[in-house]
Amino acid sequence: MLSGGGWRTIEAAVISIGAIVVALLIYGIFIALNGIDPIAVYRVLYLGAFGTLFSLETTLTLAAPLMLTALCTAIPARAGLLVIGAEGALVVGGLTAVLAGVSASGAPPHLGTLVVLLAGALAGGVWIAFAGALRLFRGVNETISTLLFNYLAIAMLNHLVSGPIRDFAETLKATSWSIPPSFRMGTLPYLNVHWGLAFGVVSCLLLWFVMRRTTFGFAVSVLGSNVRAAQIAGLATSRLAMAACLIGGAAAGLAGAIEIAAVHGAASESLVVGFGYAGILVAFLARQNPLAIIPVAILVGGIAASGGLLQRRFDMPGAATAVLQGCIFITVLASNTLYGRWLLSRA
Repeated sequence: MLSGGGWRTIEAAVISIGAIVVALLIYGIFIALNGIDPIAVYRVLYLGAFGTLFSLETTLTLAAPLMLTALCTAIPARAGLLVIGAEGALVVGGLTAVLAGVSASGAPPHLGTLVVLLAGALAGGVWIAFAGALRLFRGVNETISTLLFNYLAIAMLNHLVSGPIRDFAETLKATSWSIPPSFRMGTLPYLNVHWGLAFGVVSCLLLWFVMRRTTFGFAVSVLGSNVRAAQIAGLATSRLAMAACLIGGAAAGLAGAIEIAAVHGAASESLVVGFGYAGILVAFLARQNPLAIIPVAILVGGIAASGGLLQRRFDMPGAATAVLQGCIFITVLASNTLYGRWLLSRA
């Protein structure tokens, strides 16, 4: 016999898969109305995401930051906070990684890379923790504040790369100073995928263990389930909430630092590609479970990776995959009303 936790896991998996199926049906109707064969589109979606080694590598490369930005929403959510500021934390983490890398110029390669990554993670953690502090001590809604923080971070990025830290040797677009080439991260063995994937997977596994197998994780879950019960139990609710925000923000900040160290080498508008917002979808589809974030991030990364192929095969606009992601997000939100009904019917 399965325990209550086992039934909840099965219920979450069935409802999440059902939400994806419904989203695919809605998307199929949408593209059929535009004169395109939905079955052919689904085949191309699979081909562009997982059909070849190249497409799989592209999918995994896109999944790496999604795992980390999803944690920025998932971990605070377990403490009862709805944080949607991963995009801003990623940008701040990337900017700080550049400044740290330039400042540490001359350090040994591995030490320099570590400084870059830690600086980005710390900056992202402080960025989201500040939003958590506004919620706890000033009553500012964390959803609104983190959304506004996204725009603030992007504005700060545009300002800095346009003047104070701009590399004027780059003429194609406004770009910051570059970190030393020796600080750049390479790719995984046997795969043309940067080490950010390993960081994402390990972070998800580690935080799953922390949230499911430690007293800290249990305390955070109690806080997220019932604030009053947590207070009666004598839990330090403010510290727990701040810690959850700090951890989540650090994950998104690390994603920004990895984008600098493994992909771009410098900060520019290329940091703002929607990884933070897609991470929200991943977190909700995974039901805030760090372990489930890994396959969901790969799925969402695959959808994004197939966008170019859809454009070439069917002359679809670049936003075609964004529409599919939007359909999935809507069906996931609508499916929230189904949770608990299966368990009640078994009672």
